[in-house]
Amino acid sequence: MGEKQPNEQLATWFVRSGWSKGELARQVNRRARQIGASHISTDTSRVRRWLDGESPREPIPKILSDLFSERFGSLVTIEDLGLKAVPNLAPGSGVDLPWNGSQTVQLISDYSRSDLMLNRRGFLGTSLALTAGSALIEPMQRWLAPAPASGGLPTGALATARGGRPPTGRISPPELALLESTVRMFRQWDAQNGGGLRRKAVVGQLHEVCDLLQETYPADVTRRLFQTTAQLAHLAGWMSYDIGMHPSAQKYYVLALHAAKEAGDRPFGALILSDMCRQMIHLNRSSDALELVHLAQYGSRDTATARTSALMHALEARAYANLGEVNKCYRAARLAEDSFTDISVPLEQEPDWITFFSEAELNAENAHSYRDLSYHAGRSEVYALQAQPVMERAVELFAQDPDHQRSYALNLIGMSSVHLLQKQPEEAAASAQQALEIAIRIRSERVNTRVRKTTAAATDEFRGVAEVIELRDRVKQELPEYTRNQAV
Repeated sequence: MGEKQPNEQLATWFVRSGWSKGELARQVNRRARQIGASHISTDTSRVRRWLDGESPREPIPKILSDLFSERFGSLVTIEDLGLKAVPNLAPGSGVDLPWNGSQTVQLISDYSRSDLMLNRRGFLGTSLALTAGSALIEPMQRWLAPAPASGGLPTGALATARGGRPPTGRISPPELALLESTVRMFRQWDAQNGGGLRRKAVVGQLHEVCDLLQETYPADVTRRLFQTTAQLAHLAGWMSYDIGMHPSAQKYYVLALHAAKEAGDRPFGALILSDMCRQMIHLNRSSDALELVHLAQYGSRDTATARTSALMHALEARAYANLGEVNKCYRAARLAEDSFTDISVPLEQEPDWITFFSEAELNAENAHSYRDLSYHAGRSEVYALQAQPVMERAVELFAQDPDHQRSYALNLIGMSSVHLLQKQPEEAAASAQQALEIAIRIRSERVNTRVRKTTAAATDEFRGVAEVIELRDRVKQELPEYTRNQAV
């Protein structure tokens, strides 16, 4: 009576991982040091006790979730491991947040300050839990609800728009324009160099803008400040996602969506939800991804440009591909192509945040959808053959675009995976070598992880091919294991 029962769920994941007890203990200790939990010291006997049913102390359950998720390339929750998560009772710690302007400002200010103070060693990003399923989708659906009694204008800070007290803030038109241009500059740096290089600068700028929003301004100024806040929070989320800090990325995305609602900016809100969809695809949560992109499409149905619609249809196709819904995937991919063909606005007249979605990106998304269909159909060469010319076109276009090096690398890796599906190891190794050259120059753990995974897949299947051996050895030497100390 009352004796501990073996943790069969943890044991199953442990056996599948191929790790020894000593190796798992070493990885837990290493990750604990990275997040500043230097008091953690695990050994083989402790791992054995976990397998026998002992509950590890915090933050070990979250560390184990991260390690197994990285090992298998998909989200492995604390509950999946047969462990209990300690609920985070801090106000505003999850994703179900109040849709109120002044509270949104305070939450973003608090979170960005905590990020700047605590994330020097990655503590913040790894102490959060990722939200998925209905716990994520239902709060996001409230984005569609009308703003309370303000005619769609931001709440809280827009007191002057409702006949409240006069403006207390002072910001000149040139200063406001400079803030907006700073966001564009950060976005360019991210595309060229990856999310690891300027993330903290973006978070710091976000915190400063929140300080501005503690004051009141005329309606148009407040709206523009909320738009800037939304774009900076979104960019902080995107950069966090790029360096593998998924819970932090999700938190910033949710906060960005709240700020976009305050600004009355439905199209940008749709972009945020689309990137949340992209993250869920990356984490193998395809049903959640589909719900998010459908929410984006519905919420922006009367306001999205043709380019934004093309992006959402392309991501819808990716979600369907990962669910194995072949016909729906094809339909969404065709709709993406049709919407892109319908673009009539010159690129310089589009919002800056959507200009990245070019012909190269359209080809890249659809090529990855066809490739993912191949994976879902047991590595079918039929879909791989369909993906090849589309991926080649994406790679060709990105090769001519020095401003999007990360995207170029990601599609070279995609090309490598397509070659592997077609049993072409030499060509796969050549594409991966090109991606490696870029990975060394930029700061994107997303690129690094995909290079490592593709190299591992090539090695598993074609370990006797000289080009694959050369690639494997070079990746081991030039892409050392990522630590969160790199997230500057």
